Amino acid sequence: MLSEAQIAEYHERGFIVPDYRLTEAQLDEIRDRHAALLRRHPEFRDNASILLNYDLGFLNYARDPAILDMVEQVIGPDICLWNMSFFAKPAHNGKKTPWHQDGQYWPIRPLATCTVWIAIDAATRENGCLRYIPGSHKADRLMAHEVKDDPNYTLNQELAREEYEEADAVNLILEAGQMALHDVYIAHGSEENRSPHPRRGMTMRMMPTTSHYDREAAKRKFQEAGGADLSEHSIFLMRGIDRSGKNDFRLRAHGWNN
Repeated sequence: MLSEAQIAEYHERGFIVPDYRLTEAQLDEIRDRHAALLRRHPEFRDNASILLNYDLGFLNYARDPAILDMVEQVIGPDICLWNMSFFAKPAHNGKKTPWHQDGQYWPIRPLATCTVWIAIDAATRENGCLRYIPGSHKADRLMAHEVKDDPNYTLNQELAREEYEEADAVNLILEAGQMALHDVYIAHGSEENRSPHPRRGMTMRMMPTTSHYDREAAKRKFQEAGGADLSEHSIFLMRGIDRSGKNDFRLRAHGWNN
């Protein structure tokens, strides 16, 4: 579990790298599942944004008690997993992820999420590791974003240039199996991968159930800004109860591979 110092660092800087990590056997399983997903859906080469719509097996990794214990320490005991994604930067031609805040894309009301970002391969400066701007979450506000449909980007919205100072960024350099927890408001992005080494990252999006997943807001976001339509996918109660009383946990099947 996180120490008191690590919890304080999470709230101060907006992210933390815990001591816990996945085993090599778990990483091999995840790599195999991701490879199988790409064989069925090659369009997910760069960004599989709704993993659980296509393979419920990924849910097993989000059930890890150690991960849930750490998430509970920063958002409380009532936890909903509302999304899992896979961000992949293939060797030699991995795309850039523009500077952004996760909450810009998300239909969470009120906005609150802890993301668990797991390095499935080693993440280095050379292969496009994640970059954070420490403390950029502390105002608890969404900054201005601009829609930018750049084919070399993994996402279609980018922070307005006046909203951040790139000189303040730090690199999230991780060994395979390590992970980071980060706040919904922190500014982050990553560079292209021109190296001979792939950089794959799997995310788990956990919200406190005092918030709810607003499907109507998800539909509006998709209609207004494009990207992935997040209005019709399953969310899962991982611990506790639904404090909001508004979350819809019905399963929505999309050709699962169970």
